[in-house]
Amino acid sequence: MQSSSNPRRYCAIRLPFLASNRLRRRPNAPYSGLPAEQPLVIVEKAKGALVIAAPDAAAIDLGLAPGLSLAEARARLSDLVVAEHDPAADDALVEAIADWCDRYTPLVARHGARGLMLDITGVAHLFKGEAALLDDLLTRLDGLGLTAFGAIAGAPATARALARSPRRTVVEPGREASAVRPLPITALGLDPARLQALARAGLKTVGDLIDRPRAPLAARFGADCVERLERLAGISEHPISPRRPVPVALAERIFFQPIALASDIEATLARLAADVASLLETRGEGGRSFEASFYRVDGDVRRITVATARPNRAPKAIARLFHEKLDALSDPLEAGFGFDLIRLGAFRTEPFVAAQASLDGHALDDEAVADLVDRLGARFGPERVLGFVPEDTHIPERRTRMVPVFTLGGEGRASWDELPAAGEPPLRPLSLFDPPEPVEALGEVPDGPPLSFRWRRVLHQVARAEGPERIAPEWWRDGAGGLDRDYFRVEDRKGCRFWLYREGFYAADRPQPRWFLHGLFA
Repeated sequence: MQSSSNPRRYCAIRLPFLASNRLRRRPNAPYSGLPAEQPLVIVEKAKGALVIAAPDAAAIDLGLAPGLSLAEARARLSDLVVAEHDPAADDALVEAIADWCDRYTPLVARHGARGLMLDITGVAHLFKGEAALLDDLLTRLDGLGLTAFGAIAGAPATARALARSPRRTVVEPGREASAVRPLPITALGLDPARLQALARAGLKTVGDLIDRPRAPLAARFGADCVERLERLAGISEHPISPRRPVPVALAERIFFQPIALASDIEATLARLAADVASLLETRGEGGRSFEASFYRVDGDVRRITVATARPNRAPKAIARLFHEKLDALSDPLEAGFGFDLIRLGAFRTEPFVAAQASLDGHALDDEAVADLVDRLGARFGPERVLGFVPEDTHIPERRTRMVPVFTLGGEGRASWDELPAAGEPPLRPLSLFDPPEPVEALGEVPDGPPLSFRWRRVLHQVARAEGPERIAPEWWRDGAGGLDRDYFRVEDRKGCRFWLYREGFYAADRPQPRWFLHGLFA
């Protein structure tokens, strides 16, 4: 990792012909066989007329520019090829390219509709230097049928401005101001009115502005003009916001000869799991969420995520979860011509506390249950493995709620009711009827236990009873008018145990109380 004292380095990527590249690179598409010299324009409707939204390189060379009406363009060129603008497809392609750029750095951000920004601080040495990294990136994109311009500098705005040129530029640290001096003032990105005012004042290049006092510039052209200028010259810091979270621990394998066999993929994941586990052990943490990324040589990227119910850093357990996930995929992992990069990262971690094995073996049982939960989550999805968490209420049917186990965290460790002493019967049944089932009961009045009750057309004679346990309604949630409940634990003459309650009281001015069976004791 790069030391925080070293300067940041950014790589800007611009895709000037994104729309036309997308149409030409699609196999078996109407535009895939067009020669490079054949002009292609993408049009959209504006003010009731079709205008050019994105001309390709051949169309620009022939004088066609964005905003030109289609009628005028066809009057100039009779053999013009026209396609409809599809912003959603262009956006999806940029997202796919951004995913592919993760092979260089996990810090990738989008800029505008056709631009990307990569924070390459501390990773250039993996590619034999910044110039080699930039050449590799742009050459690979060209091999995928995409025209891309790029530049590397110590400030995002500097790299972005220099990436508008086809020349591949790498600015040395601290030389950003010198690199942007020849650029026109349009590189500031100001509105047309202020650009015109700057030109009338004789300020036509960025160098004309850098040497000027900042206060007069801010007073005449606005404070944001000075702010943009300092960002462009690398004077002020403006970091990027990555589009994806940054992993806490990361390991990867680069293959000079792409791999495609399932055995090779799983063996690689096992080695990466050991590397990530070692990093987590150094931090004193365990992973709760792991993601494996597979980069194909044709530019496609596939990501697979697994989660754990509690912090885990056992390499074999992590590799086994990915094995379960790969086996359960409805859309199998297609290697195509092979993967040249596989990466594994831990994105969510928690402090890891080693469990000491007890003599009664309960710790081992807990480990087995946790392992089972993790495997079920990998095979069926983490959202389908549910667990119970306690709720702060006295109403029995509201005492718990079900949530995905993998999202519990500290909530899953909330305290439950104390268990009864050894040899004592449980206070509540483990499961309840939803809704409670009505029964016909004969009970002692005014608040005694039932003497007998009929449930599902079977009469039960009560031999023993314990209670009542009175539970009042939650008036702040259900409103006024709710009835109190008196719960009884009863046992019939056959030894079956039930949990019943009476809703209401015996009184002359009240309706007759009703009896319900809410649960069964094992």
